[in-house]
Amino acid sequence: MNNYQFWIAFTTILKKECYRFLRIWPQTLLPSAITMTLYFLIFGKLVGSKIGSMNGLSYMEYIAPGLVMMTVITNSYANVSSSFFSSKFQKYIEEMIVSPMPNGMILAGFLMGGTLRGILCGGIVTFISSLFVPLHFDHPNIAFISVFVSAWLFSAAGFLNALFAKKFDDINIVPTFFLTPLTYLGGVFYSVSILPDFWQSLSHLNPILYMVSLFRYGYTGLSEVDIATSLLVSFGMATFFTMFCFHFLSKGHGLKA
Repeated sequence: MNNYQFWIAFTTILKKECYRFLRIWPQTLLPSAITMTLYFLIFGKLVGSKIGSMNGLSYMEYIAPGLVMMTVITNSYANVSSSFFSSKFQKYIEEMIVSPMPNGMILAGFLMGGTLRGILCGGIVTFISSLFVPLHFDHPNIAFISVFVSAWLFSAAGFLNALFAKKFDDINIVPTFFLTPLTYLGGVFYSVSILPDFWQSLSHLNPILYMVSLFRYGYTGLSEVDIATSLLVSFGMATFFTMFCFHFLSKGHGLKA
């Protein structure tokens, strides 16, 4: 295959992934808008009015970047885990693997599809946040990089989950027992600086903390974690998970009967 054929293979998978979540937008895009509106109303207005400011920001301004990032993470993960498992269940992934299409193109198509859904849902929630707090980006480049890398990372995590899942119920194990707890304990709703020293140290083992802090820095200019460290952790984990996905896909792990 030449470069043009590689590009056709990649864009074909990407278009299929985008058509998939856009066709059923009431199930893939609308829930994020409704859920995050409730978060802003309940946690931002009702609870936030009792809490007051946090690190120099109103509570609603503080949680807005975290809610955007939480949306990006959950949607990018969900898109790839469900889509790739469906391809296994319906057996058409086998046709893609035996085709001349490189495994890297297959992987990139699925991951980019999940990344775009995460970014789109993040954009929707960002618009909703502008209805409650002033919308401004102190460092827009950092904000976009953090969203893109985080969406790619959790798309890769969803790919791995789907690769080894044996039934539909298995793709809910990681979100239930790992992703949701790590997200809620990743500094979305509170500042880790208010925690005791032991729990602060433990929180710094949570990779989502670095991604939330990085986006919060791009959004508000405030960060509780060193920016260089956040970038290193985010890019490092995205690269690590992508390599794992490529390795297991190339070996056929989880695809062989």
